[in-house]
Amino acid sequence: MLALTPETLLDELRVRGALLDGHFRLSSGRHSNRFVQKFRFLEDPALLERIVAALLQKIPGLDVTCVVSAAVGGIVLGYEAARQLGTRAIFVEKEAGTARFRRGFGVERGERVLVVEDVITTGLSVREVIDVVTAEGGVPAAAAVVVRRSAADVGAPLFALLDLPMESYEPSACPQCAAGEPLDEPGSRFLR
Repeated sequence: MLALTPETLLDELRVRGALLDGHFRLSSGRHSNRFVQKFRFLEDPALLERIVAALLQKIPGLDVTCVVSAAVGGIVLGYEAARQLGTRAIFVEKEAGTARFRRGFGVERGERVLVVEDVITTGLSVREVIDVVTAEGGVPAAAAVVVRRSAADVGAPLFALLDLPMESYEPSACPQCAAGEPLDEPGSRFLR
């Protein structure tokens, strides 16, 4: 398996058409002129295996018994991280707008977990997952993300494979909205 660096990941994203230009509403609700379509790298199991291996190498002394991710995009990523770590993989999903464990999932009191996410801007999804884990008495040992668009405090040590700074705006301050450009909503949080 070839080693994956931030530079080679960026090349893979470009080749796969995962870096989009336009006017986008991000999962955070903010607007941006660039978007990372995570499903373009999640669709290739061989590439995903390399991405997760490189991401896990960035985290020193990781000692966890569970990987937790957010539905829907994080499920595949969480599964692969758990497979490589030899742990179980579970996920948090929304019910009536609130993030929680369902389907019999949960963590034990004091259980150390790794939270994984594909792309973050504000860190809202990661914080929601961490809050669910903490509420059950779990210990978020670290959070790992494939692409970090901006600095975010998620309440746990955060490790990113690729830092890819991109501007984003509150909708009221978005220059593309002011120019009347059509808005695209490719994020899974807004699927109907």
